[in-house]
Amino acid sequence: MSKGADGTAVPKLSRELIIRSALEMIDRSGAQGLSMRSLGQQLNVEAMSLYRHVHGKEDLLEGVVALLMTDLTATLEKEAGEHWKPFLQAVAHAVRRIATEHPLAFPLVATRHPAAPWLRPPLRSIDVVNTFLSALIDQGFTDKQAVNAYRSFSSFLLGQLLLESAVRGAQTGPVEEPLDEGDADLPHRDGNMTLDDAPEVKRLRPLLSEDRSKEEFEVSLEALLDRLDRELSQ
Repeated sequence: MSKGADGTAVPKLSRELIIRSALEMIDRSGAQGLSMRSLGQQLNVEAMSLYRHVHGKEDLLEGVVALLMTDLTATLEKEAGEHWKPFLQAVAHAVRRIATEHPLAFPLVATRHPAAPWLRPPLRSIDVVNTFLSALIDQGFTDKQAVNAYRSFSSFLLGQLLLESAVRGAQTGPVEEPLDEGDADLPHRDGNMTLDDAPEVKRLRPLLSEDRSKEEFEVSLEALLDRLDRELSQ
């Protein structure tokens, strides 16, 4: 560990340290206050030193999202062989842990531009979606049923957990428009993206890309009204 100009110890920089430090800053004050300069101050280094490891704020925020999704990916892979109900329960609780442990950072998971624009937050990591779809299809879901489950499940998680995050003080709007900072890996560049490592996502892309938001809204509304009707009739 080296020392800064003021004699304060400076940790050896790495991409992992920088991204974890960024998450700590977001947990304290939200993503709106995060900048390369403020992060450099926290690490007691010049902001330019950070660019050796991250390509700017855009890359930094994507790294934070990837860090938050690491445990979710591990949970899906661990639970994939279970019956579909406990599998979905495990997924839901894993996503909720992200929202409750990092409420000020969770909106990033929901609002950052996805690797593929036709995937839905908060389950829009290609690895996560591929594991999710594969697990349901292995449990007997048809392609259409698996995609419908993914859509409904994503909508449920997003609505419920963004609300929980907002109650805990999160700003639920996007931080800013993505910045092309040269070497940053902008996630919305779908044209050059390969899905070779995600065969189910690649195969089901036409279904995943369909805009069925109006139909899904009506189905969810009717389900809610039916549940309220059952409660009133008891």
